[in-house]
Formats: sequence, structure tokens, C-alpha cells
Amino acid sequence: MSTSRTPLAPSPKPPPARRRPAGPARPTSRLGHGAYGYAFFAPFLAVFVIGVVAPLGYAAYLSFFQDRLIGGTVFVGLDNYRRALGDELFRAGLWRVLLFLLVQVPVMLGLALLAALAVDSGRLRRAGLFRIGIFVPYAVPAVVASLMWGYLYGDRFGLAGQLGDLLGIDVPDLLSANWMLASIGNVVTWEYVGYNMLILYAALRTVPEELYEAAEMDGAGEFRKAWSIKLPAVRPALALATVFSIIGTFQLFNEPNVMQTLAPGVISTSYTPNMYAYNLAFNGQQFNYSAAVAVVLGGVTAVVAYAVQVRSMRKEQGR
Repeated sequence: MSTSRTPLAPSPKPPPARRRPAGPARPTSRLGHGAYGYAFFAPFLAVFVIGVVAPLGYAAYLSFFQDRLIGGTVFVGLDNYRRALGDELFRAGLWRVLLFLLVQVPVMLGLALLAALAVDSGRLRRAGLFRIGIFVPYAVPAVVASLMWGYLYGDRFGLAGQLGDLLGIDVPDLLSANWMLASIGNVVTWEYVGYNMLILYAALRTVPEELYEAAEMDGAGEFRKAWSIKLPAVRPALALATVFSIIGTFQLFNEPNVMQTLAPGVISTSYTPNMYAYNLAFNGQQFNYSAAVAVVLGGVTAVVAYAVQVRSMRKEQGR
């Protein structure tokens, strides 16, 4: 028995796609994608040029001139810089802030690191209150902090003198020449420990939890985890905080300038290079020489900060 197969009917062809009528061509922008980035960057660039570059350029311009009684303002080239490099007052103030840098900055960053590790450990009760309590001094203006600590240091009217009289002990005069630099260092440390603690604590919070879990499985305690995991992770942030602290040290002005009213015989107008440049300009009317001193101070600050940054980068690359 044979079966006959009927041929399949051919499938109908799909209708041709209708083409949309060609509209007007879209205008192609002549600006590339990078131009939009420059447009968003332009406001910051304008503020940076007006607020930073222009004053620095004007200060450098003033440093090449000198006001004279005969002849008025004349171009003197590098004479102001030669005078600044040989100025005993300027060099004494510069050595003073270098000593301040070598002692105060390690102490401040060490305390900030200990506070950050304590907060990050998770074993500190009311860690949020502790963190806010350390950060609050940073919100106090430097002038107010200097006045407050200056009156606390007073041997007759301050807390130090009152405690000495109460306990019957001889408390050293914290506003004397031997203790003044340490007293200023205490004020600066009190102000900026919380600021640096937040930088280091933010770096600690980026450490993956898997590293801590693996360390616990290997039997590592809190000290071992802090030494092997937390400290290596916080080194870049610590280098950044060090650079900020170096720049702030060479800009030391508010604290000694306020305490000068409490101990005028100890703090002179050239106690720090920043105070020296300020008093040259606004009290001595030596704007050109003051500009040269400021430029030299800025160069020293940049060199020291750059050297510390390069050294820390080489250490990281070596590891």
C-alpha cells in the first residue's frame, strides 16, 4: 500500500520592511568627550589659579624688587634671596620648626595610630563617643585653643600654678623659654590627633574581613593581626598624614602668635619663619623681602615633603 505525499505549500514571504523616511541629520558636536571633562574641571581650575597660583606668582614677582629711599622700587634680582639665606633670625626660626617637626609629628601620629587601632579593634566600649571626643578638638579654632591652653599653662593664674600651690610642689613655668616649644607642641597635638586618627581609621576600614578570618583560623591574636595586617595596610595613609603634618609644621603661626601676648619676652616676632615673614610685611613694611622669605620657606617645605613622599613610595615598591 502506497501513500501519496502532498507537497508542502511554500511559506509566504515576509513583507518588506518599511523604511522610515529619512529625517534631518543630527548635528555632530565638534567637541569631543574630553572637552566636557575640561568644562567640569574649569571652575576648580579657575579658583586654583586665582587663589593659589596668582598669589604665589605675585609673591615671586615682588621678591625680585626692593624699595629704596632714593630711586623708589628697583629690580635687585636675587639679592633678597641671598639676604634671606644669610639671615640669622630666619635660620633660627627655621631650625626651631625643624626641631618641632622631629619631635611633635612622630608623637602626634603615634597617638593617632593608637587611637585608630583602638577604635578599629571592636573591643572598645562606646567607640563612637571615643572617636567624636578625640575629633572635637580639631573643630576648635587654633586661636581659641591657644588662648585656652595658654591660660592653663600660667604659673600664677592657670591650672598648672593652682595645682602646684594646692599640692605644694614646684611646677615649672610652661611659658618659659625652656618649655615654650613643648607647650606649643602639646596644643598642636591636642588639635590634630583626631584629624589624623580619622585618616588612619578610614584606611583600616578598607581591609577585607577575609584577611582577619584567615588570620583567626591560623591562630593569630589581636596583636599579631595588628602587626601583620593593619600596620601594612595603613602605611600609605600614614605617609599622607606625615606629608600633611610637615606642611602644617612649616606653616606654624597661630599658636605662637597668640601665646606671644602671654609671654612676649619668650616668643619674638621671628619665633617661626611664618611669623617672621608676617611681621616683616605688616609691621616692618618690607614687602619685597618678606616675599623672598615666604618663597624660600615654601621651597624648603616642598623639598622636605617631597623627600618624605619619595622615600615612602620607594619603601612600598620595595615591599
